[in-house]
Amino acid sequence: MPASHRFEPGKRYIAIAGNIGAGKSSLTRILSDYFKWEAVFERVDDNPYLSDFYQDMQRWSFNLQVFFLSSRFDHQRRIEELPHSVVQDRSIYEDAEIFARNLYEMGLMATRDFENYTALFRIMTSYLRPPDLLVYLRASVPTLVGHIQARGRAFESTIRIDYLERLNNHYEHWIERYDNGPKIVIDVDELDFVNDRDDQRKIIALIDSRLFGLFPDRT
Repeated sequence: MPASHRFEPGKRYIAIAGNIGAGKSSLTRILSDYFKWEAVFERVDDNPYLSDFYQDMQRWSFNLQVFFLSSRFDHQRRIEELPHSVVQDRSIYEDAEIFARNLYEMGLMATRDFENYTALFRIMTSYLRPPDLLVYLRASVPTLVGHIQARGRAFESTIRIDYLERLNNHYEHWIERYDNGPKIVIDVDELDFVNDRDDQRKIIALIDSRLFGLFPDRT
């Protein structure tokens, strides 16, 4: 492994994965506060394509996905250069495996654009180090809808139920075959880690055990 891919002893890199509204940003903040690690968030509020995309997915799908891919690649390269531990809101792998693939299968991204995108993704990820731990937040569509409505982002008000359902199906297939490193699946329907301190402690204890326990690398 190239020297640029090596973390300093004791440095940890966690990525939080999950559908829109699963609670990734909230869990990122919670873990950052608890472990005193830097939080790296997905670019949403300053994303120049997101609002247009939800209004016209076919027109803006390729632009949006390339923006996310370049942004996430930049984040992850910076993470690898940092001397301290980091928790990241959404992994780069979800861009290609979930969102771009779904847009292509829905006919909202042209074949040549999807092939171009996936080739770029493979090249970029070949230079990256996978997370020490991937935490997947599994949530049903009703839970996702409740969270999306609660945070009240105007550009998310047009998201369709069938779109969320398709994303969930892709997430389940992806997490089942994910083999880039250790992973944890957390059922968000059963845990309210945002408002319930006991649930918060359960998740923190689970992640702490996987990272620092006796058998930290088991999947």
